Amino acid sequence: MLRYSVQLFGITVFALALIWVVGEGEASQSVADSEPVLWADTVHINLDNDPETQPKPKVKRDTFLKDVKKLSQTAFNVRNHYMEDVDTHEIIKAGIRGMLSDLDRFSVLMEKSSYDALMESTHGKYEGLGMQIDARDDRIRIITPIEGTPAYRKGLHAGDVIWEIDGKSTEGMSSSDASKLMRGTAGTSVNLTIKREGIKEFLDFEVERAVISLKSVNYFGVLPGTDVGYVRLSRFAEETSRELRDAINELNEQNISGLIFDLRSNGGGLLDQAKETAELFLDPGSEIVYTRGKFEDSERHYQSERPPIYTDKPLVILVNDGTASASEIVSGAIQDWDRGIIVGTETYGKGLVQQIFPISSDGSLALKLTTAKYYVPSGRCIQREDRQDKKSSPHGTPEDAEEESDSLTVAEKDIFYTNGGRIVYGGGGIVPDIEIERDLWQPLEINLRRQSMFFDFAVKHVAANPDIDPGFEVTDKIVKDFRSFIEEKEFDYKTTLQFALEELKETIKDEKKSDLFSEDLDDIAQLIEKEKEADFDRSLDYIKDMIKREIVSAVAGERGVYEEIVLKTDKTVQKAVEILKNNGEYSKLLAAGQTAEKLN
Repeated sequence: MLRYSVQLFGITVFALALIWVVGEGEASQSVADSEPVLWADTVHINLDNDPETQPKPKVKRDTFLKDVKKLSQTAFNVRNHYMEDVDTHEIIKAGIRGMLSDLDRFSVLMEKSSYDALMESTHGKYEGLGMQIDARDDRIRIITPIEGTPAYRKGLHAGDVIWEIDGKSTEGMSSSDASKLMRGTAGTSVNLTIKREGIKEFLDFEVERAVISLKSVNYFGVLPGTDVGYVRLSRFAEETSRELRDAINELNEQNISGLIFDLRSNGGGLLDQAKETAELFLDPGSEIVYTRGKFEDSERHYQSERPPIYTDKPLVILVNDGTASASEIVSGAIQDWDRGIIVGTETYGKGLVQQIFPISSDGSLALKLTTAKYYVPSGRCIQREDRQDKKSSPHGTPEDAEEESDSLTVAEKDIFYTNGGRIVYGGGGIVPDIEIERDLWQPLEINLRRQSMFFDFAVKHVAANPDIDPGFEVTDKIVKDFRSFIEEKEFDYKTTLQFALEELKETIKDEKKSDLFSEDLDDIAQLIEKEKEADFDRSLDYIKDMIKREIVSAVAGERGVYEEIVLKTDKTVQKAVEILKNNGEYSKLLAAGQTAEKLN
């Protein structure tokens, strides 16, 4: 009896400690209280380790409880015995982050702001004015108003500088702080003081907030001079499949002969929307993706359940190294069923299932946890091996792909087969059927864009030429004006040779031989400056393209950019059109490898 009483007392103390750690009224919070959100995200996978054959760690229940008790006891001691007052909520959050630190980069603690931002991206709605902004030159600048929103209807322009928001100066303000001030309940108003290029006095705008819908389908239409349809999808949110269905139905009514489906730089989103997107092209009963994790109940198979609306006509999907997660699920399924051709560059390789679990009753904290891996129908795992370490890239965004090298060459990748027998490659990501060479930017080009030279010049040019037609051509005079503009702005940058020269100077200085080499170093510096002057001419085609893109964006918005730039000059789009207009080439690409012998 005594032993039973001691055990009961110990359990009671442990329970009280847990209640203190988690917070009153939160200890009873369970995962079942709220359905976890299934998110198409990814992270590290070692393809050499088959999850079905790996030994599963066995942790005895009493051992686990003892370890949990260590956590609560540590928190209890810090709260009651540390020499100074501590913020207990921050301690608990730090402890949770510590638990997640050795997991993959996508398993994170989400506080309310980050959780709300994630939910906003999936719901595709927020209440505000409807424009993209950025903090530039110590002020808030409008990048573009979204068509059809209050900001657009009021006549706010790309390049407008927001000087004050409800009387509060934006000097030194971050874009996130400005966004908070401008967002609010639909029907309420906000006063903006605007400084516009070419107008001396300030302009005052009273703009009424509204519910802003963020569309997944940025653009759809028929390419000029062809019967080829084009659809651009930027993300997978709640309304994605409906928007896509409407767009493709409208293109079908125009009797298109082929379709280009652009998934470049689409970082993913909701799994159910990836499934419903693939259903638009695949026959009922076709497997789209399956998941597999540590436990048997984590294996789930997702198949097409509805008749497709785009069936027997040619299909080309465009991808790049920013195509990730849900986008890779759709691309992989289309490729594995030989339903279309994949064109572009190798995709990001982001293929782990993410679930979101609320861990506080007030909604202030949630756990985003990796629970399984994604596999496309051929058996390929989407996840690339070099996407795990949190230290290597804390944010884990597709943009990181530019700074991370692929871990495997095609020759080293595992071989898989499509439904028709074509060879496809594993090792993470989706390898296109036709690869397009990546554009490599020169230092001049990178810095012109990074320092907003094209954008700023477009704002000035449009102010001086308000009636400019989106179909204009970039003349020699415009190029000359641009060159004068960047000189007035005192634009400068360092080339690779300049960085190397600086290192050489440091070495010579350390060796105390500056007097010996000073003249030679000056000669080299002058030669480098002459080379920089020639860089402009070498990059002239790129400069013209970017000048036109920014001016078109300023006068015709996003739709104008697609119609005047992307559909007419984008080399990946042009390659897709070439394939679709040549039925023989399209059929040959799909038939390639159908009789290939499988390797032992």
